[in-house]
Amino acid sequence: MAKGLDVGTMNILSASQDGSETVFVQQRNSFVEIDYSDMAEQMLSRSDVLHIRKDDKVYVVGDDALNFANIFGKETRRPMQHGILSSEESSAIPMIKLIIEQVVGSPSRPNERLFYSSPADPIDSDLSTLYHDKTLESMLGDMGYDPEPINEGMAVIYSELADNNFTGLGVSFGAGMTNICLAYYAVPVMQFSIARGGDWIDQQTAQATGTAVDKVTSIKEDDFQLDFRTDVGGVEGALSIYYENLLDYVIENIEREVDEEDIEEGLDVPVVVTGGTSSPKGFEELFEHHLEDSTIPFSVNEVRSIDRPLYSVARGSLVAARSEEESGGSASEPEPEPEPEAEAAPESN
Repeated sequence: MAKGLDVGTMNILSASQDGSETVFVQQRNSFVEIDYSDMAEQMLSRSDVLHIRKDDKVYVVGDDALNFANIFGKETRRPMQHGILSSEESSAIPMIKLIIEQVVGSPSRPNERLFYSSPADPIDSDLSTLYHDKTLESMLGDMGYDPEPINEGMAVIYSELADNNFTGLGVSFGAGMTNICLAYYAVPVMQFSIARGGDWIDQQTAQATGTAVDKVTSIKEDDFQLDFRTDVGGVEGALSIYYENLLDYVIENIEREVDEEDIEEGLDVPVVVTGGTSSPKGFEELFEHHLEDSTIPFSVNEVRSIDRPLYSVARGSLVAARSEEESGGSASEPEPEPEPEAEAAPESN
């Protein structure tokens, strides 16, 4: 049975098929360091908090890391930064390995097919995704999988545009990057990333308001809405300002890339927006408003959002993996997922 894996800067999610249901497992891609004591480790173990001990330190990993960081006044640490493995975090590889093992589990058979998300090289940065991709490939191979990277934007196309012959523009607003893919009948016409996402919004908001970054993240994830009714001087007001700035920046870069690729003007496609950064209520309307003011040469017939945008890349990775598995290992146009699709609640451990 094939699997899909979304290796995101903020969250790591797996998707697998169980009969007619798509089962998702999720963990936050972060950790926090606390001092070791016998009592602390006993309490963590009894509470099923994901953690590891190293020398005189205990590292709380995954979903519980943000809670511990806020309680102890610490900052979470990330195995990934700007959409790829962090070169500044010495514990990046062992921590992300632990999280991936918790999320994806062991293969159900030797060399089980697994597609994992990969960002495109950003057009506004000299960052390269090669080391990141090859490290994940080796890690997943050591776990017993037969891994294959899939462009994150293309995974959105596979996940959300089966009803439009896998044709359209997919935009995945992640924490570290924003990934964009224009596809025509499941063939990528243009795919690239931008080195800004939810983390950039959080960091700019924290700097503007003097608030800890983790606190800003918690506020953003706790019923924040893009309604522009909040006081400009507060955290939510600053979040709204930087959300608008991010959308302007993303659309400007889409315009530039479309011009450079000389995309056909007669194209008429839907646009799908996904990713955890697109979760706040009002995001779809704000994106559509900014898109209307753009000079993109092709026509946009609708802007779609989905109920659970965080799951889109993992689902699309699963669609691609199942399609290849069913076709005997050769690439082919993916078949639509069964309808209606039942989604299991994400697990925390």
